Amino acid sequence: MTFVDHKAYIAAAPEQFRPTLHQLHATLKRALPDAAEIIAYNMPGFKIGDTVVASYAAFSKQCGLYLQPEAITEHAAEITAAGLKASKTGVTFTLKKWIPNDLVERLARASRDAVI
Repeated sequence: MTFVDHKAYIAAAPEQFRPTLHQLHATLKRALPDAAEIIAYNMPGFKIGDTVVASYAAFSKQCGLYLQPEAITEHAAEITAAGLKASKTGVTFTLKKWIPNDLVERLARASRDAVI
């Protein structure tokens, strides 16, 4: 399935994740007011210039937030303290262990700052 915008992506996501994806989208939009909303690699994201600074995805059992590597590195201790798993460019979370909104905002801003 190909998505045209964030709303269509969220509507097609697993039902249990939809309310929290709406919240994640709103948090990212608030944290990145200067970014354009896009669909890249069939995932919703936010782009500044030619660079995707934040994107997210829902899977069958978890969700992911994808950012610039510098953002993950800068907030590694907070990610670990929240009990979340991180890779070089992403943080995964479940409904039982959701990523806090304030951490999403800090990560998004750090990702933006890494590219501007």
